[in-house]
Amino acid sequence: MVRSALVICFGDSLTAGFQSPTRANPVGEETPYGHFLQDKLGGSAQVRVSGVCGELTGEMVMRFRRDVLDHKPGYVPILGGTNDLGWNAAPLEILRNLVNMYEQTLAAGGIPIPVTVPSLRVENCQGSREGQEWVTEHLARRDQLNRLIQEYATSKSIACVDLFAATADPDSGQLAEIYSNDGIHLTTAGYRLFAEQVAQVLTLLLSRAVRP
Repeated sequence: MVRSALVICFGDSLTAGFQSPTRANPVGEETPYGHFLQDKLGGSAQVRVSGVCGELTGEMVMRFRRDVLDHKPGYVPILGGTNDLGWNAAPLEILRNLVNMYEQTLAAGGIPIPVTVPSLRVENCQGSREGQEWVTEHLARRDQLNRLIQEYATSKSIACVDLFAATADPDSGQLAEIYSNDGIHLTTAGYRLFAEQVAQVLTLLLSRAVRP
């Protein structure tokens, strides 16, 4: 089967490329990682971005057919769950929505690329026991969800992009400062790294697709 070289990057604000305002950029900006991904893939693929800020995975499922499957993509990097975790949704509940989209992609002849949820960063949380406990609990729930995502990918023999590991400070497990200026969303450096991680997977998949 000849697979389409269309890539649709699907997700929430981390796919839309939202950045929080800073002194240097008081209005904020959007730098979708899909744009950096297109630069890296060149003419080997066409990259589109479908990200909605603030979206929950249940809402992602509702628009998945219209915004993704109807365009018949060959490859779909999917990142969701950050907002669900913020609303204290259970990791298994989040996974069910993600698997729904993974399975729909496979059934349509495409390849989903699951992406783990990046960490978060809370400044000065070491100053109080409550702050430390809050961060520990939230990191544990991210870890649980990400392990479930990776286990699914392994069970289906598909590649998974571990964005958590790529962007986390190795000592604290929190989101590294260089990759986020607000503790949740990524900086331009973070979105570039995101693109690099996805490009590594897609470059291999696309090379296999053109082999005789």
